[in-house]
Amino acid sequence: MLASRALHFRTSLSTLSAASTSRSRHVLKSIYAAEREEGMGATVRRSLGTIQQHHDDPFLLLDEFWVGSQGGFPDHPHRGFETVTYLFRGQMQHEDFAGHKGTIGPGDLQWMTAGRGVVHCEMPGSAVAATAAKGKIDHQAGAGAGVSTSKDKSSLRPSQDPEATHGLQLWVNLSQKDKRCDPAYQDLRDDQIPRAKPQNGVEVKVIAGEAHGVKSEVYTRTPTMYLDYRMRKNQTVEQAVPKDYSGFVYMLSGKAYFGGDKGLTRTIDNNNGEENKKAVDLLRNHAVVNSTPDQPFKGQAHQALILSRDDGTDHLRIETTDEEAHFVILLGEPLKEPIVMDRLFIMNTKEETQQALQDFREAKNGFERAKEWRSTIAPKGYRLKF
Repeated sequence: MLASRALHFRTSLSTLSAASTSRSRHVLKSIYAAEREEGMGATVRRSLGTIQQHHDDPFLLLDEFWVGSQGGFPDHPHRGFETVTYLFRGQMQHEDFAGHKGTIGPGDLQWMTAGRGVVHCEMPGSAVAATAAKGKIDHQAGAGAGVSTSKDKSSLRPSQDPEATHGLQLWVNLSQKDKRCDPAYQDLRDDQIPRAKPQNGVEVKVIAGEAHGVKSEVYTRTPTMYLDYRMRKNQTVEQAVPKDYSGFVYMLSGKAYFGGDKGLTRTIDNNNGEENKKAVDLLRNHAVVNSTPDQPFKGQAHQALILSRDDGTDHLRIETTDEEAHFVILLGEPLKEPIVMDRLFIMNTKEETQQALQDFREAKNGFERAKEWRSTIAPKGYRLKF
């Protein structure tokens, strides 16, 4: 259900020109997100929330995930932040201890505010159907969920499985005043997310915030822009950026160049050439690569590009050449508050995270329903231990 409150923006993008005369943001560093196992039978590429980049205030974590038919994220708690799940393929079913249930599919979004406390379960539709078919749970899978009959699927990692559920999950921090708000959900189907088409060959899904005169209806307690860009070959576009926002780009596929007020020159190719082979090898092992304000930086699949916050920069210049590109831009107003992450609780002090864990274990202060609740969509017996 969409929130009826007005879009929470403190900086209007309508005052920023599409063809700005100021400087573009540039790429401070690039982080290669390597595959890792997570949850139950899931593969993630974590670009934010790692040793290389703990966070980019107000963003805490970004996972590109793949979940196979035997995988998922069984019952687990959260407090103090928001999770934003956005799918490209497959289905994800959700259930929490307050009785909320739902299914999102390709192009759909769930924006969950954990606030003072949520215990929930996230399972791909295929996993729910497969478990129900084996008689392990009494639950009907949503429409369209099914079980693969492929004989060699079990030997594939989820990221290699063409039937695996594929998407992004972003964690957005909440300010101290919002960390104990009531839990809330905003679910959007693909056709409810507005599109901007600033020119032929460029399409932007405006998940949150505003882009090229198009606004999202999503209410963001922490002011946030979440934009899904698809660009064809040989395109150039400028995305307006509020001057006080920090943020990053995550590359999903293809190749694009970011920053550089003078545009792309053929002599600038930071990831190609024999002389840069060592740098590329380091990059794939999470090394940081620096850029300069006047040079575009080439982004490729599975890279997070952390953007500068220089004075006098109010846009990000983006260019494609011989490849199409698919990426998301994530921008937000920094909260400038202490961040303490302990397991799945994110608060301002260590004492607060310890209290959150105690509240969960003792089923109090927002976790009252946690004591007896078990989801119906996860296999019986599966629950994260705390």
